Amino acid sequence: MLDEHTVPTQRSLMAAWLGFGCTFGTVRLITHGIRGGWLPWGDISTGGTHLHHYNFGIATLAGVGLVAVRGDRAYVGHPGLGAAYGAGSALIADEFALLLDLKDVYWARQGRVSVDVSLGILSTLGLYLTAAPFWHEITKVTRDHLRARAAAGI
Repeated sequence: MLDEHTVPTQRSLMAAWLGFGCTFGTVRLITHGIRGGWLPWGDISTGGTHLHHYNFGIATLAGVGLVAVRGDRAYVGHPGLGAAYGAGSALIADEFALLLDLKDVYWARQGRVSVDVSLGILSTLGLYLTAAPFWHEITKVTRDHLRARAAAGI
């Protein structure tokens, strides 16, 4: 049914929006669980260096970019690729404050910038997705009306 009412670009954008929202929420839940000690695992480290989740976001976006650059028609515009793009973007946006000042302020007051940016992205894309069909229909109706007037010589 979704195929009947949307084009591939809209489906990919919806998947990106869902991927972003679900990943952002999940990452926040996991980080609170690790910090609060109610999850059975801890931070991911390699060689004693903590790997922030923005690193995984960058890797995800690099993979999405590689698929897009290669131009594999079966995948470009695919909702799965959109979801991966949204997830990678959320991993980066959730640590925006850290990347902004290059200081680990995730739990500090300055870390709120990451939440604000992430919610802003989620809201803006959600607004676009809900408003775009309306504006496309208004444009179509207006164009049809103007063509009819021009054909009638008005």
